Amino acid sequence: MKLLLNIKKENDDLGKPVTNLVNIPNILTFLKYCTAIILFIGSLNVKAQIANKKYILGEITVSGDTSFSEQTIITYSGLSKGKEITIPGEAISNAIKKLWNSKLFDNIEVYVTNIEGDVASLEIRLSDLPQINDLKINGVKKSKQDEIIKDNNLNKGVKVTENLITTTKNFLTKKYKKDGYYNTKVHINTIPVKDSIETSRVNMVLNIDKGEKVKVKDITFRGNDVLDSKKLRSSMKNTKKINRLRIWKRSKFIDSAYQADLGHVIDTYKKNGYRDARVVADSLIVNNDKTISLIIDVTEGEQYKFGDITFIGNSAYSDEYLSRLLRINKGDTYNSILLQERIADQSKPDAFDITNQYQNNGYLFSTINSVEVNVEDHVIDTEIRISEGKPAYFNSVSVVGNDKTNDHVIYREIRTRPGQLYSKANIVRTVRELGQLGFFDAQEIVPNFNNPNPVAGTIDMEYSVKETGSSQIELQGGYGGGGFIGTLGLSFNNFSIKNIFNKKAYKPIPMGDGQKLALRLQASQFYQTYSFSFSEPWMGGKRPIQFSASLSHTKQFLYDYRTGKADRDQSFNITGITFGLAKRLKEPDDYFILSQAASYQRYDLNNYNTGLFTFGDGFSNNLSYTIGLSRNNTSVDPIYPTGGSSFSVSAKFSPPWSLFNNTDYKALKEEREENVAKQLNVNSSPEERAEAGARVSEIDQERYNWLEFYKLKFKGEWYFQLFKDLVVRPSTEFGFLGAYNNDRGVIPFERFFLGGDGLGSYSLDGREAIQLRGYPNQSLSSQDGGTIYNKFSLEVRYPITLKASAKIFALTFAEAGASYDNFRAYNPFDLKRSAGLGLRIFMPAFGLLGIDFGYGFDPLPGQTVRNGWETHFIIGQQF
Repeated sequence: MKLLLNIKKENDDLGKPVTNLVNIPNILTFLKYCTAIILFIGSLNVKAQIANKKYILGEITVSGDTSFSEQTIITYSGLSKGKEITIPGEAISNAIKKLWNSKLFDNIEVYVTNIEGDVASLEIRLSDLPQINDLKINGVKKSKQDEIIKDNNLNKGVKVTENLITTTKNFLTKKYKKDGYYNTKVHINTIPVKDSIETSRVNMVLNIDKGEKVKVKDITFRGNDVLDSKKLRSSMKNTKKINRLRIWKRSKFIDSAYQADLGHVIDTYKKNGYRDARVVADSLIVNNDKTISLIIDVTEGEQYKFGDITFIGNSAYSDEYLSRLLRINKGDTYNSILLQERIADQSKPDAFDITNQYQNNGYLFSTINSVEVNVEDHVIDTEIRISEGKPAYFNSVSVVGNDKTNDHVIYREIRTRPGQLYSKANIVRTVRELGQLGFFDAQEIVPNFNNPNPVAGTIDMEYSVKETGSSQIELQGGYGGGGFIGTLGLSFNNFSIKNIFNKKAYKPIPMGDGQKLALRLQASQFYQTYSFSFSEPWMGGKRPIQFSASLSHTKQFLYDYRTGKADRDQSFNITGITFGLAKRLKEPDDYFILSQAASYQRYDLNNYNTGLFTFGDGFSNNLSYTIGLSRNNTSVDPIYPTGGSSFSVSAKFSPPWSLFNNTDYKALKEEREENVAKQLNVNSSPEERAEAGARVSEIDQERYNWLEFYKLKFKGEWYFQLFKDLVVRPSTEFGFLGAYNNDRGVIPFERFFLGGDGLGSYSLDGREAIQLRGYPNQSLSSQDGGTIYNKFSLEVRYPITLKASAKIFALTFAEAGASYDNFRAYNPFDLKRSAGLGLRIFMPAFGLLGIDFGYGFDPLPGQTVRNGWETHFIIGQQF
């Protein structure tokens, strides 16, 4: 007769290890109770006095379905021949716990097989847990099955426990409920493999029935007298009832989001002074149309007011100053949410609150808490208790993760220095500056606070960065301007020119010094353009003064309508060079940049007779100076800013040549008008008209020998979040091209051409192409181009992914603008309007790519029907 000393594990413990069960006192009592009963039954054939007696272990045997050796199991159990044990006792209990903890066995049983005097022999009977041999998943797409296998560790060879089955069911049920499949059901079946000899194996079948998404048909509030149901429903950020007109928020029911939204309902009451408001009950009703209705019962309580607000523990700042920061007065409606935000706004790292005031001035170890000290007649007196602590200083500052970018390029952007007083604002600014460099993934820049020491008042600062590709290649072909266009562009945005002759630095190019070098070649049968540019952001390496230089040459040929090819005898060449300096200012703040540039372009026309220029042979010289002031404090990621603003204003002008070249431009203007009249006079002979035309060209050649003009431009854009990552970007632009001398007139170059994708197209006459989607390229300006333009735009953006490998976001837009030939025609309200949607993809190797579908609501100049849909491709531009 065998005496059973352990209960057989018939049912799993729903994922809890057996050791936990054994350690729980009431389970121990249960085991002892069961053991006592078994001992009693066993006393029919075995003497009862063996219970609770000490024995010497004799033979220990192992039986059951297992692939492990007997010696391995005995050794792992901790039992050994000759060891003194108590039957029943702790030694056998610990052996069982060890075997269960291994998660390798099932049905572990220990029996007494023989007792001779004080020697007892035991048998350990167990079986191996089965392994997964094959897995079949039903109910989900094949593309999603690998994710399920990975998330739940359902790989071949994994031991199948009740815990594995239960946790897999729970994981998948919660996963699909989170996606709105509230009625998800998961079934798991295991089928033993019959030909399994050495190892127990099973085939697992995972059946997932997601059902249909459950939507919220209605949300009803009961007990709300002060705040109406509409306001309470709007406070629920993620639980919305069905509304076909709503785009951004769906009406699917997710329990976790719903529970959070119940808290948002109470927060709404707290913001309105009802601190005692509670959700007393809520219920879910399943409707016949497979939707659900939610009923929420609330109790509102009475409205409270702020009483006296006192500050305790503050020595660095006066009560008066802290009160100005708090901006809450006695008698205001009590709002604990607002009070906490004014003390420490967790949603904004640079918020204007009391905590940041302390943090920005060295008090890293300060703590600030509000305490309600008295409530009387629904008036709450509050104490704001401040523990300032010792001012903290940066002990060390380091950067990790930069494998390509040299340390000095990073450290010159860091606003926190060893020995400097701690400032949270400087840390936030450093993260922004590193993100704006474009060398690192802006989403992965993390400031780590190491070794904080409140006693010594020190902290070590470490910035963790993740480098991303900073060089880009542009290789494209297309059709435009009457022929095939090929483009090759190379842009190195983290270049190192000092290592250009160092062969070891080519990996594949010299990198790491933060310089920018760009080469571009574009050609077709009708034109060719070559350009080179270089910039050094810290000229001299000590101050943020950017030096830039660029050189370009373009050649354009006229189209020969007889042959359909380019006429090489008719050409227009532009050669230009520009040098620029840009300096970061300290006043009004250090987001401002003052830029200056000197440039020279030479326009050569060789038999290039078009309607755009009044002379076809000759040249023009454009010597100009540009000064600009800009400010950019947009948030960390330059590809997808979520806050801040950017604006720029610039003035470009040439020397006033007409003041000192002794030319009578009024007489030239009158002579020109006379000759134009002769050209148009039908009574003039062909010879007279030809002679008049030639003289007009001569006069214009003299007028535009050296270009004389001034050009003013303004652009401003703002970014703010509606919620989470949904970003709104309004912007406005304005441009004006004028002349010092009205008799000389506005030059035919440097003009504005509005409409289309904003790319420069194949026209290379110095024009500026202004984007206005929903219309063909440059279609909203006259043939000669406008001298004035204005544009207004509103864009809403939503990110699909912001990973370093590819940043993708979708957008919708509405914009309006117009181009005018002169100031008399200027009407800021006579605009061409459009709207549409688009997609942007930024990949480090190729830059920004995108596509827009725009609808023009107004007709093109000279037409009567609205323009309709246009498709625009965006390459290398960000709008």
